[in-house]
Amino acid sequence: MATDIRDAATEDKGKPAKRKRTGPALFIRQVIGELRKVIWPTRKELINYTIVSLVFVLVMIGLVSLLDWGLQKGIFALFA
Repeated sequence: MATDIRDAATEDKGKPAKRKRTGPALFIRQVIGELRKVIWPTRKELINYTIVSLVFVLVMIGLVSLLDWGLQKGIFALFA
């Protein structure tokens, strides 16, 4: 792409430059650092989000079930 940034190693050989791997301890420290940046929901927000999600899933189950039932009745009427 035109927006990609190339470094000197890429332009010389036409191959991407090798990156140094991090150790497991550094990886864990970085993960913990990123998790500290997360804004965790309060208990009230979490309960609210859970209820909204469950209601949405139940509504979608109802819609798909009605659609399935209607298509079943239509197919049975067509071939019976």
